[in-house]
Amino acid sequence: MNPENLKYHKEHTWVKVSGKRATIGITDHAQEALGDIVYIDLPDADTPVEANSELAEIESTKATSSVISPVGGTVIEVNEELAESPEIINEEPYGKGWVAVLEMDDESELDELMDSTEYERYLEEEAK
Repeated sequence: MNPENLKYHKEHTWVKVSGKRATIGITDHAQEALGDIVYIDLPDADTPVEANSELAEIESTKATSSVISPVGGTVIEVNEELAESPEIINEEPYGKGWVAVLEMDDESELDELMDSTEYERYLEEEAK
């Protein structure tokens, strides 16, 4: 089950909001589909990112995949631990496996995202 306190993007990323800060990571579904994650190309701090654009790139034993940012803003923090241990994403996608924190430009972009129930339905539809 996906945590209820998060918002979800159709590209299988999540966002946890605290004021104007948005912590972003990939969903359990995404890490499972990717398989064993071996590398992540993290963004640099102070990088502007638009909603629905690439925030980072993840390489797994199966594929290379873009981490799509659910909201726009400026990167204010990245999870440096992932550079040394990208497998943390496989182990704790909603915890220690977060990717980056943005200072959001436009909080109304959150309205475009799904809650956990909508995301569960979206996964069911996608599986058909």
